Amino acid sequence: MRRRDFITLLGSAAAWPLAARAQRAALPAIGYLYLGSPEHTARQVAAFRLGLSETGYVEGHNVAIEYRWAEGHLDRLPALAADLVRRHVGVIVTPFSLAATRAAKAATTTIPVVFTTGVDPVRSGLVTSLARPGGNVTGLTALNSELGPKQLGLLHELIPAAARIAVLVPSNAPDYDYIIADLQAAASSLGQQIEVLDAGTVGDIDAAFVSLVQKRADALVVSPSILFFNRRTQLVTLAARHAVPAIYWTRDFTEASGLMSYGSDVTDQLRQTGIYTGRILKGDKPADLPVLRGTKFEFVINLQTAKALGLKIPDKLLALADEVIE
Repeated sequence: MRRRDFITLLGSAAAWPLAARAQRAALPAIGYLYLGSPEHTARQVAAFRLGLSETGYVEGHNVAIEYRWAEGHLDRLPALAADLVRRHVGVIVTPFSLAATRAAKAATTTIPVVFTTGVDPVRSGLVTSLARPGGNVTGLTALNSELGPKQLGLLHELIPAAARIAVLVPSNAPDYDYIIADLQAAASSLGQQIEVLDAGTVGDIDAAFVSLVQKRADALVVSPSILFFNRRTQLVTLAARHAVPAIYWTRDFTEASGLMSYGSDVTDQLRQTGIYTGRILKGDKPADLPVLRGTKFEFVINLQTAKALGLKIPDKLLALADEVIE
């Protein structure tokens, strides 16, 4: 080989890593801003990637994802959102956290924000309407907050004599006043009384169960919260220890030996969020994408837990269940 050809080949080989790095740097980037921790959401992140793939985007191949985990600290969200803005991501995704969505919305008016939430996004000020969101924010709402009355009804079918129902809610959570009001109205129609228990930290959860026992609650409704989701083993264990029948908003709890769950399919929501994110990367404007309503709901019963609590599940509830865990 001639010396000149060798030098040319050597120069080309040296440029390969640079070219590869440049190609990776050129990938469109998605900011994934989550209030919780990565170890608790592997299935949800996989569902998000699945939705992305349905629009032709594969992480590491033709799109990059910048993950930002707040580890349960609300005060970290503004700085994490600002960091994603500085990195010029193409879209910011905020799964299941109104606080994360508000932090992203405050950080940018130009980068599209795609949320997944269980509250009313209009009432919460995220969008102007479901059909025509306006601005740079859109997403999907399951309106889990509206499922409380349904959950109360399921508990009533299981334990008709239950008169005092405890409701565990995250402390200082935004927009929970109207959720509690809806629950109280539903409880009143069933002849029940609501006892609201606040919990904002892991220690608060233990204290809430002490209060639940002191108030002699007959059953428990656990409201949607990333803290509660991350601490689902703790919650299920405490409910079993105190022999309190409880209903949750996602099947992750019943799979962890919780008694019952009724709510939207969380993994399906993340898949839909991934699809919306991909569409925006392809050029769709968030202002033109209506906020989707979750349409897939699951009612799951854990028969082993029911047996441990000495409860017989009525045939009516068994017939309504989408899945019964033996």
